[in-house]
Amino acid sequence: MTGPQPGPTNSLTDVGGIRVGHADRRGDGWLSGTTVVLAPDGGAVAGVDVRGGGPGTRETDVLDPRNLVERVHAITLSGGSAFGLAAAYGVMQRLSEAGVGYPVGGAGEVVPIVPAAVIFDLGRGGDFAKRPGAAMGEEAYDAAVSQSALSSPAQTEPIGLVGAGTGATAGGLKGAVGSASVALADGTTVAALAVVNSFGSCVDPVTGELYAARFGLPGEFTGLLLPDPGEVLAARAAAEAANTSGALGDRGAVLATTIGVVATDATLTKAQCAKASGIAHDGMARGIRPVHTMFDGDTVFTLATGDRGSPDPIAFHALLEAAADSFTRAIGRAILAAESVETPAGRWRSYRDAFPSACSDYPD
Repeated sequence: MTGPQPGPTNSLTDVGGIRVGHADRRGDGWLSGTTVVLAPDGGAVAGVDVRGGGPGTRETDVLDPRNLVERVHAITLSGGSAFGLAAAYGVMQRLSEAGVGYPVGGAGEVVPIVPAAVIFDLGRGGDFAKRPGAAMGEEAYDAAVSQSALSSPAQTEPIGLVGAGTGATAGGLKGAVGSASVALADGTTVAALAVVNSFGSCVDPVTGELYAARFGLPGEFTGLLLPDPGEVLAARAAAEAANTSGALGDRGAVLATTIGVVATDATLTKAQCAKASGIAHDGMARGIRPVHTMFDGDTVFTLATGDRGSPDPIAFHALLEAAADSFTRAIGRAILAAESVETPAGRWRSYRDAFPSACSDYPD
């Protein structure tokens, strides 16, 4: 009997009907972007859990199980701090043009429901005014639409310095977008996408080990090694020189936030989606330390497409466990996919460049 296995692409798009699009800018003062997660045209039941002291969100109250609207049509994740919430308006515009949204009139009028969350990356490209807006939301939406939801296997979803993860940092190292999925024994698919932009570190300060590595599925992170002690000492010395209290990297601005989406093809209620989002935060806590600080606005959405039946209590427990583990794995894959970046505002090393000995046997 085999255990859980990743889906065909080990990404959020392994959940049928879910599409992901990215838009971003690098250079000329830019280091930011937007990511759009599109639900099937009929929408998906959704929930959210917001933690940390500095959230930047939109349309999260509509996801309260006590409120009217059951389904959302897209989730927008963006850089730009509170300014970046404007990207969701561009997504709404595109959905409205396509006739997708909550019906509000007798002549086919709709209002698209597009919750959003943002990370703080302002000024990391060198120009504080270069930040995502409605136009970048439209661009990310167009990229998501261009991804066929019917291909088999699904198109590979890009990770790394794309979309909302373009300007992300993680405890002073370079952050990014990561994604992971798992196919459960009963056929249910659970997946996560994480934009890792954390105040806390994803790396053990004593050993240099990536926290998420111990939670991978068989074969997923087994190519990673413990870094050479000299690399760990060098990273610690650089951190101390930057007055970052021993973090493995220069934290720079203290404002941060990790955001993401969990998706499943199971049929869930809004309350169950909210529970899945809360458990996914446990997965975040396994991959980042400290987490949910006053400098983070950590937010996780959950989408349930309903292509499969409603889980019984035991199956729902397995789904929750998979949501947490997938989010941890997505964090690990984000850090390993990140690239070093230097802009007029600073330099952020990737984990691979900071600890090359750890990745010598890990595939590119």
